[in-house]
Amino acid sequence: MALPAWRQVEGGVELRVKAQPKARRAGLLGWMEGVDGKRLKLAVHEAPEDGRANRAVCALLAAALHVPPSAIAVVQGASAREKTCRIAGDPARLAEQLESLA
Repeated sequence: MALPAWRQVEGGVELRVKAQPKARRAGLLGWMEGVDGKRLKLAVHEAPEDGRANRAVCALLAAALHVPPSAIAVVQGASAREKTCRIAGDPARLAEQLESLA
């Protein structure tokens, strides 16, 4: 069974993403199907060294969801392209904003 791209957790949501570091164009690339479910594909300019790409992923998501960058943390997959990010905030509002990205 395929998992949804995000799920509600206490105090926010957890979003599954696939990051493309060292991309020429940074930005949200849309929803994609993975082996185990949907995820948000995004690209960042930064290289995956010293956590720079993870910080860029958090900043890109923060801008898209209108939350401060400090409200987003990579909670799984810090050294992988497929990551889970926890976004703090009102889960209903965040889910609505994630739906609008589709």
